Amino acid sequence: MKAMILAAGLGKRLRPITYRLPKALIEIEGKPLIVHHLEKLASMGIGDVVINLRHHGQKIRDYLGGGQSWGVRIEYSEESEPLETGGGIKKALPILGEQPFLCINADIFTDFNFSVLGDALLPPILGRLLLVENPTHNSKGDFKLESTGLLLPENPSPNPSLTFSGISLLSPKLLDDVSRKCFPMVDVFRQAINMRLLEGLKYDGYWCDVGTFERLEKLRETRSTSGNN
Repeated sequence: MKAMILAAGLGKRLRPITYRLPKALIEIEGKPLIVHHLEKLASMGIGDVVINLRHHGQKIRDYLGGGQSWGVRIEYSEESEPLETGGGIKKALPILGEQPFLCINADIFTDFNFSVLGDALLPPILGRLLLVENPTHNSKGDFKLESTGLLLPENPSPNPSLTFSGISLLSPKLLDDVSRKCFPMVDVFRQAINMRLLEGLKYDGYWCDVGTFERLEKLRETRSTSGNN
């Protein structure tokens, strides 16, 4: 199985840091966010990783090289124009191949073990999304999870909404019918959910979306006071 790390974002909400540094290289506990992901992937035996690049892409390439320092082989998918998350994944599909792959946002920090998502999807399922309790910045959540493990279409339901963690196991077939070049992956997710093609898994452990300067500082403070230096 291969993995893709989404690292092409501009990081506008993390300025001024991201004027000089891509989000993926922001350090937590003495190492860049993306290195935490690479080390986890290597520990579970995933040796082939695709990383998409745009904003400060050369800095990521210069820092990570071919990935040998972290026990992985990295291939890069260069984006010369904005593609958003879905477009970035679609562009990388020729590198990712035809089997399900892990997809991870570079700008999150978590103690989740990626292997829990598994490495296979039983037809007709085309994806498995990791969900977490709603953080304050996303109090309404993103998706609803059924007791069967399927994600629920948008409709009135007693099931509480949960937040998408930015971690998923995806089939390339999920993008078969998408002709657009630039699009957010959430559009694809919602269409697949309406067709009952996506599963969800709830995680109750530590997870943080490092999307703003305030959340970054809070994360650093939390980790430094928890004894994880």
